[in-house]
Amino acid sequence: QAQLVESGGGLVQAGGSLRLSCTASGRTFGGYHCWFRQAPGKEREIVAAITWSGSNTYYTDSVKGRFTISRTNAKNTVYLQMNSLKPDDTAVYYCAAKLGGRSQTPNDWTYWGQGTRVTVSS
Repeated sequence: QAQLVESGGGLVQAGGSLRLSCTASGRTFGGYHCWFRQAPGKEREIVAAITWSGSNTYYTDSVKGRFTISRTNAKNTVYLQMNSLKPDDTAVYYCAAKLGGRSQTPNDWTYWGQGTRVTVSS
């Protein structure tokens, strides 16, 4: 019954910044929330994940030091602050949520947003 909606994507020059947001409606829950991304012709990959409390975070190696995941539980919102963007970051970014532990497999994530497109020019 839960629904996730992403926003904040757009076109940005290399080296610039964007902040994505993911807002959940309906039933709320604990566990993990994360951001996946999928570039044209490529597999969907996990970018960052965060526990309900925000006490534990995960980042894929390619974004460490550049991206920060955070959340505001009172607003049922998860954020992805993206700094020092590179053309390789160009993709559709999806918010996802699940109960239990973190997983790199998209099929393990129960709730998905529709995606927001990020394009980084060189």
